[in-house]
Amino acid sequence: WPKSSRRTVTRSTGLTCPFAGRCEVNKIQRRHCPACRLQKCLDAGMKKDMILSAEALALRRAKQAQRRAQRAPSQLSDKQKELVRTLLGAHTRHVGTMFDQFVQFRPPAHLFVRHQHLPVSVPVPPLLTHFAEINTFMVQQIIKFTKDLPLFRSLPMEDQISLLKGAAVEICHIALNTTFCLQTQNFLCGPLHYAIEDGAHVGFQGQFLELLFHFHGTLRRLQLQEPEYVLMAAVALFSPDRPGVTRREQIDHLQEVMALTLQSYIEGQQPRPGSRFLYAKLLGLLAELRSINNAFGYQIRHIRGLAAMTPLLQEICS
Repeated sequence: WPKSSRRTVTRSTGLTCPFAGRCEVNKIQRRHCPACRLQKCLDAGMKKDMILSAEALALRRAKQAQRRAQRAPSQLSDKQKELVRTLLGAHTRHVGTMFDQFVQFRPPAHLFVRHQHLPVSVPVPPLLTHFAEINTFMVQQIIKFTKDLPLFRSLPMEDQISLLKGAAVEICHIALNTTFCLQTQNFLCGPLHYAIEDGAHVGFQGQFLELLFHFHGTLRRLQLQEPEYVLMAAVALFSPDRPGVTRREQIDHLQEVMALTLQSYIEGQQPRPGSRFLYAKLLGLLAELRSINNAFGYQIRHIRGLAAMTPLLQEICS
């Protein structure tokens, strides 16, 4: 109903028409006679007992303003912006280009050819050696990444080691997801192309590989931006429930800082395909990644000859 009619009803003074209620009420003359305007509203079905009081109207407007504020994009605080800059800087220096360097670790020739399956005549040991070397290299880069974070370095050394042992493989796969191609279901690392068959020839079990590739497909379809990948990795890194952690409350606080920054960053972005409940989806994928991490450690320990070739990876997965 018109605001003027609501105001008229809420006023205690009575209204009378000087022309015996015969005024024409239209768009042009609606303000000439409040009494006739009110009567026309009542005749159209307006009920006096349904009109909000001034207090109720103010409360409704306050709730509407709150809902609009919640729908508005969230803005990162200055501390959160600085945190994102620090994470992105460390990521750029140590993680961002590491996949292009896989070509330095004696890759078998078939990895250079897209869509070509590993022929039976190609010996497995060169592929196993290559896999061992690139995984060791990735873990080394992840260690450099974490050491470049002041919040991580502020923790006792024993906690740094515990967090790294727990999260290194998970952070590797979060970073590796940026190379996953949904069309070919391959990891495209510079000129090299890794298919699920390559993992099977190394010695990984088919059930584990299906779980791993499903995870990467699900995460890749969310179309994350680089800050979201890095914040997701930070949430995984500062996990207070890793074995051997001593300062659980401090690490729990750090993880909360990372998680809230991730949530605020997501809410501040323009909507994109699959972005509904994106934050909740990422938390679910982090839990799934924890299971993959445990299964990966089991696979590493049971692939013949791999443990001896990757002492660092073996230590991480122990």
